[in-house]
This record gives sequence, C-alpha cells and structure tokens, in this order.
Amino acid sequence: MNLPSIICYGEVLWDLLPTGKIPGGAPMNVAFHLNNFGVSTQMISRVGDDQNGKELVEFLKEKAVDTYLIQKDAFYPTGIVNVELDENGSPSYKIVKPVAWDYINLDLTNVNALKKAKAIVFGSLAARNNRSKETLFSLLESAKLKVFDVNLRAPFYSKELIEALLFQADIVKMNDEELDLIGGWFFEDIPTYTLAQKIKTHFSIEILIVTQGSKGAFAVNSKNEIKSIKAKKVTVVDTIGSGDSFLAGFLYKYLKLEPIFACLDFAARTGALVATKRGGTPKITKDMIIAMS
Repeated sequence: MNLPSIICYGEVLWDLLPTGKIPGGAPMNVAFHLNNFGVSTQMISRVGDDQNGKELVEFLKEKAVDTYLIQKDAFYPTGIVNVELDENGSPSYKIVKPVAWDYINLDLTNVNALKKAKAIVFGSLAARNNRSKETLFSLLESAKLKVFDVNLRAPFYSKELIEALLFQADIVKMNDEELDLIGGWFFEDIPTYTLAQKIKTHFSIEILIVTQGSKGAFAVNSKNEIKSIKAKKVTVVDTIGSGDSFLAGFLYKYLKLEPIFACLDFAARTGALVATKRGGTPKITKDMIIAMS
C-alpha cells in the first residue's frame, strides 16, 4: 500500500561546495528522502530556463521524485548557494538572490495537487520574496497537515514572518539555536523543555520537534509531554541535509501512525547516517538506518 502523498514547497538549487556542485535546498532534500522511503512525494518550486535548471529536474526524475509541479522561469536563473565547511563539517551558506524559486506562482494545478495530498512541508527561506511567500500562504489554506521546518537563514527572516508561519503549522521542526532565538522573542529565559512546551502551546502546534546536534533531539507531543532521543555517534563528513533527512525520517514513521519515540529514533538514525555521507542527498536505505547501533 502506498503511503499518502506529501508536497514539499520551496527552494531547489545547487550547493556549490569546494569539491563541486551537488543538488540541494531543504524542501528538496526532504522530498528526496521521503521518496526514497517509498512515500509518494511532489515538489512545488521553480527553476530557470538554463542548464542548471535542466540538470536539477533531471536529477529529481532520476530519483523518481515527481517534477510536474516545478515551474520554469524564462528570466530568473536557477538557484545557487555558495557553501563553506568548517573543520567539523558544519556548513555556512551564501544564498544568491534573486533566483527562480523566489517567484513561484500560484495556479490551479498546484492548488488541486495540494488538496489531494496528505501534507505540505515548507520552510521560512521560501518566503524571503513576496511572490513565493504569497503563494505559500495561499496554498496553506488548502493543506490538510502543515509541516514547518523553520530552517532560519540570515538575513532572510523576521520575527513577524516566523510568527505567522508558526501559527499556520501543525508540526514544527527547529534546532536548539532556533528554539532559543524564537523563544527569546516571546518568553523570558526559561529551561529548554519548558520553553519548547510554551512555544507549542502559544502557537497551538500539534507536535514540536527540536534537534540538538550531538545531544540528540526531543519532541513535545500532543499531550505536551517530552519525548527525547540520544544522538547516534558517527564520523561526520558534513552535516548538509542532516536536519532535512531527520524530518523525512520522522514523517515517514509518523504517517505510519507509529509512536513519537519510534518516529524520533528513526529520524535520528536517518540524520546521523546522512551526516556520514557527502551532501544532503546521498543514497541510503531503510536497512542501513535500522542497522545503525
């Protein structure tokens, strides 16, 4: 039986690393890994009418990710990001603007697709330009389940934007730094778990997931209970896409109605395994994930 389809909205691009270019963009990484797990996934985005755009679409087709909803732009180029890695494999990004995915149009095709989908996954970066931002908020009106991967990228966010997106979301994933930043906007300095519970309650979020790097991750469930998981110890090549694959792993199990702890465990294994590979879209299997100690 096929799992319900998911639509990922936002940036598709090329990460330009010192070792060469690799496909990237947080929502595209999520789509790639969900599809790899057997979840029918579509991507709403926009690429330029250029060689980079053709290669990106071809890459997704090769990976069996549906590209029907990816628009083509005759004026703006396909997105690129200049990536530098520190000694721990942690990336820093210089995200070029403007590019095609800043101008995703709303049309009946993507609205109708979303009405049939189980969920939409989106981040904050795709809302840096008004065109794609307005399209996103219009699409959210038709979504059954809204999954917000916060994914803050300075300077492309504001308190007002993040607040609006949080109020829209059913499931939210953020890292511990994002938790502290967002918590500081709305609440006093309080312990991490309490802060997460307050954010979940304030924005009427169903499930709030917080990743903590080498410390692991935790979730605040629908009953406002904390469920935590320790990080898997691995040799890191780079952490590009690790959080995106974590979210894909979580949603894969969540759609199968598994307990939150099982969702977190599979997600942590997925993110750790991707961190042992180069880039955000390495080929991994469920057997490889399960086999991790």
